[in-house]
Amino acid sequence: MASQTILERLEILADAAKYDASCASSGTAKRNSLGGKGIGSTEGMGICHAYAPDGRCISLLKILLTNYCVFDCHYCINRKSSNVRRARFTPQEVADLTLNFYRRNYIEGLFLSSGIVKSSNHTMELLVETARILREEHDFRGYIHLKTIPEADAELVHQAGLYADRVSINVELPTDSGLARLAPDKSVSQIEGAMGRTNSDIIEAKDAKKRFRHAPRFAPAGQSTQMIVGADAATDADIVGKASRLYTGFKLRRVYYSAFSPIPDASAVLPLKRPPLIREHRLYQSDWLMRFYGYAPSEVKEATGPDGNLPLDIDPKLAWALKFRDRFPLDVNRAAREDLLRVPGLGVTAVNRIVAARRHRTLRLDDVARLTLSIAKVRPFLCTADWRPTMLTDRADLRALLAPRQEQLELFAA
Repeated sequence: MASQTILERLEILADAAKYDASCASSGTAKRNSLGGKGIGSTEGMGICHAYAPDGRCISLLKILLTNYCVFDCHYCINRKSSNVRRARFTPQEVADLTLNFYRRNYIEGLFLSSGIVKSSNHTMELLVETARILREEHDFRGYIHLKTIPEADAELVHQAGLYADRVSINVELPTDSGLARLAPDKSVSQIEGAMGRTNSDIIEAKDAKKRFRHAPRFAPAGQSTQMIVGADAATDADIVGKASRLYTGFKLRRVYYSAFSPIPDASAVLPLKRPPLIREHRLYQSDWLMRFYGYAPSEVKEATGPDGNLPLDIDPKLAWALKFRDRFPLDVNRAAREDLLRVPGLGVTAVNRIVAARRHRTLRLDDVARLTLSIAKVRPFLCTADWRPTMLTDRADLRALLAPRQEQLELFAA
């Protein structure tokens, strides 16, 4: 390792970090150095690694401190029994890289994780020291996301939250049995215990900020987590249930889903091939249904098939509507907002526009067409002043009519 250059180590550790999807940077406090103090900003533009809710590109230096690890999780390419190139940065080297990349306008922040080297406490100390150097020695005001270690002392995890905009702890797998089988060094009770303490610290910091102007910030962008999809036998219903419990119990900002990717020299207990990427996409869609469309977890589970998985050919919202056709069609001029959100093809923005427009006039089908992207998908589930679907909603082939068409791509198309 001593002969490796900075660039060689960066190549190894940036590549090793690509498996962690939980690096979005939305929700952080607004800070910048426009007043002539400090370095960095959470507001600028740069190369794209993640997106804020308003569509801005958020560029992050996303690396591991080290890919050495004393744990032997079967699904992890950096497990101790894996035959991969190893590398390590010091906290000072990561801080220098972050500052140099920021000054060149490559990045706007840092996403830092690590394999477990020596011990959980030792590794957590290195992560915290990196953030401390940036914040205290260089007055860095850009975004920092630290991946914390649930096995580390609670005080070390607390210190991470004082420096970072967001912290995250991966639950790794959707079921307790899956975690015990594939990650024997990790414990559900430790992971959820650390999440609970972090949630309490976030709530206390928000309360203190209301009463004391200069109260210290604590992870203002909240905490997130990630689950691996397809490494064990967990169904989509299991994953949705787990995500719901995490949102409710720990007030997480996001649950991220990462499709299992086969790794070299894989353990015999792992699947031979990765799940279809569309499955990961369907889980994100179901996550949005719970977070923004008012669906209960039990309702999302009702959209799954007999095997407990969401259909891959249609989105979960359409799958639910096809199962509960007795709830449709809805009168667009009379239906409640929460019911209109159940209509396939209508997003939150479209529903808000419909509710606003119908206050001033009776809506016709053409009016709805101007407010949504896909009137063909909406028509079987809505009534307007000039449109009733009659028998369309009850057609046996309605799913086939509404499912996206399968197209064969041309290899040499212009």
